Amino acid sequence: MTNTSFLDKIAKVLIENYSGKFSNTIVVLPNKRAKIFLVEALKKQVDTNILSPEIISIEEFIQDIASIRNIDPIELLFEFYEVYLLITEKQNQQSFELFANWAKTLLQDFNEIDRYLLDPSHVLSYLKDIEDIKKWGIEVENKTQLLENYIDFWKLLPNYYQSLYNHLLNKGIGYQGLIYREAVNNLNHFSDSIKEKQYVFAGFNALNEAEERIIQHLIASDQASIYWDVDQTFLNDPYHDAGLFVRRFKSSWRHYRSNPFEWIVDDFSQSKNIQVIGTPKTIGQAKIAGSIIENIIMDNPNTTLDKVAVVLGEENLLVPLLYSLPSTVGALNITMGYSSKNNPVQILIAKLFKMHTNALSRNAKSYVLYYKDVLDILTHPLMEPFAKTNKLVSIINQNNYTFITHQKLMELNPNPSDLFLLLFQKWENGSMAVLETISGLLLAIKSNLSNDNEEEKITKAFVYAIFKTINKLINYYSQHSHIDKIETLYAIYKQVIDLAEVSFEGEPLNGLQIMGVLESRVLDFETVIVTSMNEGKFPAGKSQNSFIPYDVKRELGLPTFKEKDAIYTYHFYHLLQRAKNIYLIYNTESEGLDAGEKSRFITQLEVEKQANHTLTHEIYNAILPETAYQPIVVPKSESVMIRLKEIAEKGFSPSALTSYIRNPIDFYFQKILRISEVEEVEENIALNTLGTIIHETLEALYTPFIGKFLSENDILGCFKLLDAEVLKQFKLVYKEGEIKKGRNLLAFEVAKRNVSNFLRVELENIKNGDAIKILHLEKACEEILEHPRLPFPVKIAGKVDRIEERNGVIRIIDYKTGKVEKTNVTLKSWKGLTEEIKNDKIIQVLAYAYMYEKEANGKPIEAGIISFKNLKSGFLPFNFKDGKEENTTINSAILNDYLEQMVLLLNEILDETNPFTENV
Repeated sequence: MTNTSFLDKIAKVLIENYSGKFSNTIVVLPNKRAKIFLVEALKKQVDTNILSPEIISIEEFIQDIASIRNIDPIELLFEFYEVYLLITEKQNQQSFELFANWAKTLLQDFNEIDRYLLDPSHVLSYLKDIEDIKKWGIEVENKTQLLENYIDFWKLLPNYYQSLYNHLLNKGIGYQGLIYREAVNNLNHFSDSIKEKQYVFAGFNALNEAEERIIQHLIASDQASIYWDVDQTFLNDPYHDAGLFVRRFKSSWRHYRSNPFEWIVDDFSQSKNIQVIGTPKTIGQAKIAGSIIENIIMDNPNTTLDKVAVVLGEENLLVPLLYSLPSTVGALNITMGYSSKNNPVQILIAKLFKMHTNALSRNAKSYVLYYKDVLDILTHPLMEPFAKTNKLVSIINQNNYTFITHQKLMELNPNPSDLFLLLFQKWENGSMAVLETISGLLLAIKSNLSNDNEEEKITKAFVYAIFKTINKLINYYSQHSHIDKIETLYAIYKQVIDLAEVSFEGEPLNGLQIMGVLESRVLDFETVIVTSMNEGKFPAGKSQNSFIPYDVKRELGLPTFKEKDAIYTYHFYHLLQRAKNIYLIYNTESEGLDAGEKSRFITQLEVEKQANHTLTHEIYNAILPETAYQPIVVPKSESVMIRLKEIAEKGFSPSALTSYIRNPIDFYFQKILRISEVEEVEENIALNTLGTIIHETLEALYTPFIGKFLSENDILGCFKLLDAEVLKQFKLVYKEGEIKKGRNLLAFEVAKRNVSNFLRVELENIKNGDAIKILHLEKACEEILEHPRLPFPVKIAGKVDRIEERNGVIRIIDYKTGKVEKTNVTLKSWKGLTEEIKNDKIIQVLAYAYMYEKEANGKPIEAGIISFKNLKSGFLPFNFKDGKEENTTINSAILNDYLEQMVLLLNEILDETNPFTENV
């Protein structure tokens, strides 16, 4: 198999045929990227210094002929809107957003019409006639205004086209199709002006009508020659899409009736090792590509990898691939840019747009900001170190600010930094002012970054990419001031930002080559790794983004999805043409975001397998670990034991003991390490917050009656204070949180209902003759537990919600806002009490009884729960069920049995040899 690449052959032709005329020789290639490789190929052919011929891309060549500047799609859209407003009656004019929806598609069609040199009035009136026929059967009286407008739209297309064409020509700018049409119109003049020049066209495949005409004209005038790179396997097979275009040119171009067709090669049928690898999902493909490269390096440690190419069928695979490459990869050349979607500066600007557009859409006058939008910006890595707003962030979190007016935000941060003012300046003076603000913000970010730090230098590159984009928008808006809605600006920004890629620095000729499909044109590699070999990705699949129907395209000779597939087919097979080792990786998942069937190209390789090809097919799956999760185990060090002793002296609360039973690791984090939950805005009232509000309300209502028997009038008085007290507690506990609407209003009503129902039950009991005396509310109790089996005395301490004397019996009551059933406080056996979390309520209420026993002065004690979600069951006392007999009075025998169990639990907690082990 010959190792001569296509560009080596071109270099040889240039040296042999044009060496004395390089100053007048211009090589035209399909893309700019191949230029460096051709220069390198020329270097290999010569021993002395020579002047290289001029090497340009086809787009640059066409622009030279037409002498018209190419403009980007967004600028074109602005120009088209300008034209649209001029030729459309005022009452029929659409906003820019509505206009952009159909204008993008129409511009694509204009582009295709021009590239294929079709008569625009013929094509566009054809479309109008089709629409007329569709509506032919509708009676005149049934034609609505909407339908009339629809048909008028098709009538206006020729006018839109001609007006835009003339408008752009007058300005000396144009879209690709217009430049191609003008180049053809200017061809004779151009041909006359370059009598001394010789053009060499190399490596082309699909040419549009304009390109065909230009190249054929120059060849006929002896001013150009063309070299194709087509394999006879594809050229001689009338059904093979890789040769679709070249077969047509070979048979239809007049030049080939009397001249040989150069070059037809026989490289594809040579010996090749093709490995087809399937793996689930996108990341798996990146990992496999990385391991293939690692194996290449291990097999040949001195390899430079410059003959190895990774071709990414999907650009979002770039970052996973970079992380998957082995550290032994030295030099690297990436022809794709780093997507702006992941640019941290772009993410900040997008969040800024979101915050301000949301504020404007809520109420432009009061300018209300949503706390998540505000915090997203203030905690962004580019803002947090420099905006000096840590205090403001904690104020918002602690006070549950959900929606904050602009004025309030400024009050909460009385000494704002310049950066803060740029971020939160109101967006009410139009798009231009917004862009100027963002531009100022980017300059402020840049000034905060240092050149000495490598990471910050990279961040500066990201800032610069977005800064250029914003400046481009400033330039557009300064010329088109009538498009001034912030929503429109955001929509345009999102489109422009896709163009704001950050380029990677690298040595183009050294090391591993990572590229997209189109960048691989004209280049040859020995080892090729292609990812995303799935339908819809490689080839890209059908996308009918056009007003021109398929059958009309076929009739007029415009490209359809069939031709677009053929272009992809050529690129794919050209990659394989001179390669020796080929790895084709695809996603085995047929459903999901990045999924699709295995590419037809793989099937085609299998079906049309060449004799010299070795083709293997493997499926790789990730190795699943035998254990999904390893529980955390923390041994008790000396410092842990010191902390445990500290807790024992201050007091173990019943809830701390039950948290240990629930999960020892939670106990370790909360009590030993003292890690509290992150302070966050509680947008919707959490259940524990609701519980606190109900507890505090009942304490406030009942405090005046401590030490006295309750009367009916006392409870009726509480009913009158209820609404105001619940509101007061909400304000105290939930602070600035919104309680006048949404789920929080429902929670507010639930709190009132719960307290009201509780008071109703209390009133009913008093009416039924219960003598209720309030002894304590939120009573702090404690008791030292000394036991021979404990290493040291342990204090048990906690707060009891309510202690009362009811008909001569002491009742210790714990309020629960959740649902508690009688079974939750019923015990049948002491064995295993502290081993199961279902006994947590029993452990708690008995702890309160144990702590209060001495103060009861021998009176019978009951301890239990009042559940607000089960108020109909009333007071649920702890009861010990021995057979059929139930005992709700807590006597010394019950407490002794309880303490035996508590000693077992405390021993486990305080045992130095017993580590904290996570419950999974």
